[in-house]
Amino acid sequence: MSEDFGFWDVMVSIFWFTILLAWITLLVHILIDIFRDDTLGGGMKALWSIFIILVPWLGALVYLIARGDSMNKRNREAAMARMEMYGAQRPAAPQVSEELQRLAELRDSGVLSTAEYDQAKAKVLA
Repeated sequence: MSEDFGFWDVMVSIFWFTILLAWITLLVHILIDIFRDDTLGGGMKALWSIFIILVPWLGALVYLIARGDSMNKRNREAAMARMEMYGAQRPAAPQVSEELQRLAELRDSGVLSTAEYDQAKAKVLA
């Protein structure tokens, strides 16, 4: 490594590397959006993809201007679908008050001893 490569050269390199990563991320998001869009036919998807790949700067700029709003809408819909799927998979957590009431009923009916009730209550409250 050359001795002329100093601190600011490293900082400039980091800056340009970050810009490169942002650019690649943008292109990947645009290509994902092209194939996620149900309103585009196969031919239009192919044309947009070729345009993005062959002339990336102009293609990305034109795509964002022409289809940016619908791109945002599809991203929002996908996020909402993921949230709904997560909510459906997650079991409902019992409320602490309901759990304590159930434990008290078990103690009152004689199923749990007082020591077992105290231990279970401490576990629920922890």
